Amino acid sequence: MRKIAILGSTGSIGTQALDVIRQHPEQFSVVALAAGRNIDLLTEQAHEFQPQLVSVATKELAEKIQHQLPSNTKAVWGEEGALAAATHPDAVFVISAMVGSAGLLPTLAAIEARKEIGLANKETLVTAGHIVMRKAKEHDVSVIPIDSEHSAIFQCLQGEDRSAIRRLILTASGGSFRDLTREQLADVTVKEALAHPNWSMGAKVTIDSATMMNKGLEVIEAHWLFDLPYNKIDTILHKESIIHSMVEFTDRAVMAQLGTPDMRIPIQYAMTYPKRIPLETEPLDLMKVSQLHFTALDFDRYPCLAFAYEAGQKGGTMPTVLNGANEVAVARFLQGDIPFLAIEDTIAHAMAKHEVMENPGLEDIFEADRWARQIAEKYQPA
Repeated sequence: MRKIAILGSTGSIGTQALDVIRQHPEQFSVVALAAGRNIDLLTEQAHEFQPQLVSVATKELAEKIQHQLPSNTKAVWGEEGALAAATHPDAVFVISAMVGSAGLLPTLAAIEARKEIGLANKETLVTAGHIVMRKAKEHDVSVIPIDSEHSAIFQCLQGEDRSAIRRLILTASGGSFRDLTREQLADVTVKEALAHPNWSMGAKVTIDSATMMNKGLEVIEAHWLFDLPYNKIDTILHKESIIHSMVEFTDRAVMAQLGTPDMRIPIQYAMTYPKRIPLETEPLDLMKVSQLHFTALDFDRYPCLAFAYEAGQKGGTMPTVLNGANEVAVARFLQGDIPFLAIEDTIAHAMAKHEVMENPGLEDIFEADRWARQIAEKYQPA
């Protein structure tokens, strides 16, 4: 039985991971859950899965939830609490699914504790990929991607010679506004932005999908996961979300991973790798799908994708600034503080003002992140 810790248990990935565990109680047990402020859902999860430890955002929430938990479950809080969940002595597999850059330190701690990592937190590699992957190599720790696109590539590469890769092709659904022109985007609402046509995801990731920043972050993530230069990582619009990504090899053979748009599939694959076990989900019916469509991604239509390639190629602290500014801009849009297109303007403003530091350490990354967030908070679109 594999003992699991989940960082971000009340979010989209976390709840779907628990559904996988629910289907296979003989395969998995939960030893630690880390959440933020959704203590009602966390309490339900604790009673169902009986973890030894749960972590919440603040001491006040921990004190509030403790008496509601099973008698064998301890509540902890804050950054130290998340680190305790990530390094729980009984956990052998840690799902890193906290939203945003908050997942970086717990993921690093889990690696240093020699836990196998199921990575669903893009920002961990976007902000500090050089540190995370170096630490994983030093500690002989596997980092298995949970994002559907990177899981697809990971699956396509099983048994393959990685030196024979010609390019990776990340597919993108296009998000909520894929059929709108730039002019039509000016007045879109938060509700409209959150209505993703294919996937069930959290609010932040759904907005990132609409701006195509999600795909940009995935490009940077793929660079670190598969150790490939950016000129070997392409993106393509694929509205059906049936082909989750592809690998083209030097002999021009292309391998693709297909499936229904259900995140539980890549989650379970990461949890059971290299084995596969049954999963109760809708099967892929190609006769029902009938057609698959592909379109080139236009950087003028999706500037955030261009920003991500630019930030990745510049390297150093620039991807951290890209990510920090984006997180703030998305939060401001969700709060109704700025219009949708101002997300792009905010990121461009922060990147233009930033002086890149090469080969940053953790403190340099944290400082660049703080700086980018301050710039993004203050920015007022014209």
